[in-house]
Amino acid sequence: MMLVVNAGSSSLKFALFDAALTEIFDGVVSEIGGDARIELGGVAQTRAIADHDAATDLMLDALRDRGHPVDCLDAAVHRVVHGGSAFDGTVRITPEVIAGIEVQTPLAPLHNPHNLAPIRALAARAPDLVQVAGFDTAFHATVPEVARAYALPEDDRAQGLRRYGFHGISYAGLTETLRESGDLPPRLLALHLGNGASLCAIRDGRSVATSMGYSPTAGLTMGTRSGDIDPMAVLDMARRHGIDGAADRLNRASGLLGLGGHSDMRALLADGSEAARFARAHFIYWAVRHAGSAIAAMGGLDALAFTGGIGQNDVGVRDEIAARLAWAGEVPVHVVVAEEERTLARDAQRLLDGEPR
Repeated sequence: MMLVVNAGSSSLKFALFDAALTEIFDGVVSEIGGDARIELGGVAQTRAIADHDAATDLMLDALRDRGHPVDCLDAAVHRVVHGGSAFDGTVRITPEVIAGIEVQTPLAPLHNPHNLAPIRALAARAPDLVQVAGFDTAFHATVPEVARAYALPEDDRAQGLRRYGFHGISYAGLTETLRESGDLPPRLLALHLGNGASLCAIRDGRSVATSMGYSPTAGLTMGTRSGDIDPMAVLDMARRHGIDGAADRLNRASGLLGLGGHSDMRALLADGSEAARFARAHFIYWAVRHAGSAIAAMGGLDALAFTGGIGQNDVGVRDEIAARLAWAGEVPVHVVVAEEERTLARDAQRLLDGEPR
């Protein structure tokens, strides 16, 4: 049995997979730090959960109650948002790996500490349990230096200021799905469209360009993130709102929410106001605009693939983007269900079986 853990700042998602990578149980604890909402096997309840330690205990209790105690697990695999330049693939967790993840914390202060919390909690409760880390940045390790370097002074670049890219676990799973079905072309434009949104140019199964950069705030218009913005505009916001205030606005008050009053694409469609219509149009325009750049990076286009909540479910957005990219050629359009947890379990299984990456 493989336990997959995806920890956020105030949430803990988990799923249990058998040896055939069939999901047999899942759950999520949200609003950690107060009256948390707990959904286990489709049943929801509310309970005070102080921190990720307490959430980890709840997860292990739920697994035990359903006949899967921790000593029956083969491994636990964790999603880690930022691997920096140190991690370019799935790794078995050791004290050195934990230290390496900690070193990346300045690059992802809102993510990596929370990703580490259940790793430490599980190690304390089950020290013999094998733990594995998969990194959201790893898929983009193949992006060429010219595409990932910012044109900054060398001492700033030496501090880690470069494009990293994210949603890598999603893109890795999408690529594997299309490869297994025989639909993976030489030049694939993949769009992960959800509350967080990005796109990726995939040449011969490898990332060669992606819209997100140093942080997940860059690139496309998103639910509450701004997407690309002139750095001088960011400095102006920092002068008026302070650094923390500007960061909060760029990450939590911008994007679809800032333009149309809703962060959810379905709510914008139901709203129907001029502002809501403009927000949807902005989302589509910038997806197409960035897509053109990604197609240029690949030297052409052989297929499109959509994934994520919007990419899978919003036919209007999907069709509009595809129609506006018709200039690049009439190509197949695939809709791929995002299966990040299964991708993490598959990669961990391959690592532990000694298969080459």
